[in-house]
Parts: sequence; C-alpha cells; structure tokens
Amino acid sequence: MSGTATKSLTEMHRIAGRCRTCPRSNCGVKGPDSRDDIYSAGTVLCKMAIRRRSFKARFCEDCGRGYFPMIVNFAERAHNHNWELDPVTRSLLDTDFYKLLMLQFIWKHYPKTPVSFSLLNRSTSVRLADMFSSEELAEQMEHVRSLRFRKSELIWLAGNTFYGQRGIFEPAFLGWLERDFRLSDYELSVQDGQFDLSFDGLWTDTTMWELYSLSILDELKTRANLKRLSEFGLDILYARAKTKLWGKIEQLRGVPDLTVADFGTRRRHSFLWQEYVVDAMAANLGSGFTGTSNAFLAHKHDLEAIGTNAHEIPMVLAALAPDDRALKASQYRVLEMWQKTYEGALRIMLPDTFGTTQFLADAPDWTADWTGQRIDSKDPYIAGDEYVEWLKVRGRDPQDKLIIASDALDVDEILGLHAYFGGTQPSGTTVSDFRTATDFLDRRKWIPGRRIRFSAGWGTLLTNDFRGCDPGGGSRFDPISLICKVSNVEGRPAVKLSDNYAKALGPTPEIERYRRVFGTAGITNTPLIA
Repeated sequence: MSGTATKSLTEMHRIAGRCRTCPRSNCGVKGPDSRDDIYSAGTVLCKMAIRRRSFKARFCEDCGRGYFPMIVNFAERAHNHNWELDPVTRSLLDTDFYKLLMLQFIWKHYPKTPVSFSLLNRSTSVRLADMFSSEELAEQMEHVRSLRFRKSELIWLAGNTFYGQRGIFEPAFLGWLERDFRLSDYELSVQDGQFDLSFDGLWTDTTMWELYSLSILDELKTRANLKRLSEFGLDILYARAKTKLWGKIEQLRGVPDLTVADFGTRRRHSFLWQEYVVDAMAANLGSGFTGTSNAFLAHKHDLEAIGTNAHEIPMVLAALAPDDRALKASQYRVLEMWQKTYEGALRIMLPDTFGTTQFLADAPDWTADWTGQRIDSKDPYIAGDEYVEWLKVRGRDPQDKLIIASDALDVDEILGLHAYFGGTQPSGTTVSDFRTATDFLDRRKWIPGRRIRFSAGWGTLLTNDFRGCDPGGGSRFDPISLICKVSNVEGRPAVKLSDNYAKALGPTPEIERYRRVFGTAGITNTPLIA
C-alpha cells in the first residue's frame, strides 16, 4: 500500500472493494474528494497510522494489493456534501437478491407480459414532495437508467455459490442482462405533497424499479433532513444511531444457534449506513449473521446473498387468471413454476399474498416438501405455530423445516421468536424475558430443543432505526412505510390481500372480489410500523 496521511483517521471515508491505485479499478484513479469514493478507495493513511488502530488488512478484489478499511465519518460527509450529483444507486447490483432470482423467472416465463408498478406512501403525514424536488428525484432516476451490469458483477452471478448451488443463473440470462436489460421509462408528478410515480412496460423492464426507486426516495428524504443539521448536530445524530445499533448487537451476541440476516435495502437510511450496519453485524455476530439481501454488499464483502421470492409473482399470475377458479389456483401455480426453475433452499413459500390460512388449507401435498415458509404480515408466533401444525398433519417433521420472519422485526422480537421456536420455556417464563445471551444459557429459563428452524430477516429497524436520534427531538429521521408494487397486468388490476387488512392493495371492488374467492380466515387488522 502506498500513500501519505492527509487527514485524520476519523475523517477518512471507508475503502471499499478496490485499492486506490488499482489499474483495473472500474472508476480509474480517484482524487480524495471524488464523488465515487463510496465505491473506490479514497485517500489512504500511512501504514503506521493504520497499524496503531489495529485495522485488519483487506485485499483489492482486482489486483490483489493489500489495503486497509477505514471509518466512515457520516457527519463530515453529510456536512461537506457539495457534489453536482451524488448518486444514490451506483450499481444495478444494489438491490435485493430475490429481485434477481425473480427477474430470471420473469425473463424465462413471462418475457412479453406488460405490467405497471406504482409508488405508495402509506405514511401520508410525511409529505415527501415538500422535502425535495421532483427534479432531484428525476435526476437520480435517470442516473439509474444509465447504469449497466459490470463484468465483475456478472462473473460473480455466474460463478458464485448461492444457497449451496453453483450456476443458479443461466448463461443465456446473464447474457441478456449484459446486452439487453434496460429499465423502463417512468411517469413522475406531484399530487398534494406526494410523488405520483409509476413504471409501465414489459415485466422484465419494470420489476427492478421497485428497489431502486424505494432506496432513492428513502435516501433523498434522509439527505433533505441532514441538510437542516449543523455539523455538530450531525455528529450527535450518528453517535446516537451507532450507540443504538451497538446496543442491539450486544443483545444478540452469543445467543446460541441464532441466525439473522439483513433485509433492510428497501427502507434503509442510506447506502453508506446499510453498509456500516452490515459490516458491524458481520464483525460481531459471527455465524449468527447469515448474510444480506443486498446483492452488491454480498458481492463486495464476500457475504451470503439472502432471498428467494416476493408477493409480486402471485399478484401477477392472479391478475392473469381468466376466472375465479383459476384465480384461486394461481397461488399454487406460482409454486409449480418456481420449483421447475429453482431447487432446495430456494423453495421458500410466501403464503400470505391472499391469506396464509386459506393457502395452507387447500395447498397440494407436495408443497409440504418445500424447505420452509416466510412469514411477512401475520403475527409470527401465530403463523409459526400454524405452519408447524400443518406440517404435522401432512406427515412432515417440522424440525427439518424453516420459518423466516421478516415483518417489522426488532431485536426484542427476534430474541423472543428464537426462544419460542428454538426451545422450551419452563412455567413462569415468557418470551419477553429473553434479552441477552445470558437468558438463553440459564436452564431455569430456557431448554434448547427446536420445534422448527427459525431465522430472522431484519429490515427497516436494522438499517433505518433513527427513532429518538434527532438532536432536535423530532421524528424527521424516523422510517416511513413506502412501497412500490405491481398495480396493473395486461390492463387488469393487481391485488394483494395480505394477512393484515391494513396492507391490502388494489381497487376496492377487486379487493372485495378476491376476498370472496379466497376468504378472510386468519386475517387481522394490525397497525403498520414501517
């Protein structure tokens, strides 16, 4: 490593992926104030300064030269922000891994299906269009449209092992990604303080906008609020957020057999903060941190990429159904097609699109052979028990199966669910009694012995929990409930019922029709957190 010390350690941006002098760096040689310093190495410190800090050396992914990771000074970066354009999304890989799996599925089975996606801000009191302009949003969107998958990213998708399998992505699909993949155009306007944003085009061209648009909107909200703070206020904000994050990690450290993954891309505070969180989790939880849903971060930091499928596919297939009978059957047709495309651990059911209880009641027997189930909109204790009993009735051993909880989780609920499904609590002990590893090691409180494997997909409250961190005492940095969902398929409205009445999506007449077809068993009304 070469270079001289030009700033203190805390003023340095962290090095990412490539060394400053690498001749094969995607961005070339960077200056210390480059707006690309999030992704390439910025100015480096002398070896002696870094050794005193005991940082672990890393190696450039392209040229193999050693370099040292550095600390992000979030406050200084926000305060000194003066670039003409600081892109939120700098790589098409900066998305959730499941979107890539689903994109291949769509490319393979529905390459000519036209759909529309629409943005919805369920936190209506937060008027995003009053915080930043449509021009600023459009500038970020146009930047994303200009991006292409890099060769190094395609090589990773082609050659890496995902869920124990190599070659998940077909060569023809990767060739299409390299040559022909393009994001659709979009329509953007402002209505009563909110952005009216939609994407129309082929399903292959629109589906990836979901994550890109959400991460852009969330980060522009963050940036707009950061501008209102002094450098000292910014220091306080991030000091509080780091302290809060560390408190959560401390609670999870050492908990036996715990498995947690980052699911926080769609509602993150910012890209840099998500990366900081992922680094902190990986460094302190060991094998308890199983990876990240963010494909770019998984690629960059050599982590497991986590994710399987989402509500989008059953919503589209349901909209394409010609009659009510086909509508009811479409939720199982999705699984039939998915298992012809993917194997093993990628066969995780998401049964709540039109209600979990009705899904399980009529599911074909072969669905019980799938690896497990993701719980997204139902009380995870109730949904987990429901799945365990369903497996027993179907003659399957629940201990061989997996449940993944992923809706509005925070550390206390993760610990409670792990205690509940991973062992037994003697009389007088409740799940709320589990707050640290010490509680799990106390045999008076907990006896290990799983009923079913449990894993947590930790999202918003991992990568965007700035509640109570604002030095001004407000809620400006609190996460909001922002979604971008498929809304129309070949001119027909798309509908999602969910296990929570508050999460239903679609025109009211169509929602009522779907409820007549699927029923409402097990659906409740639960307030939305984010």
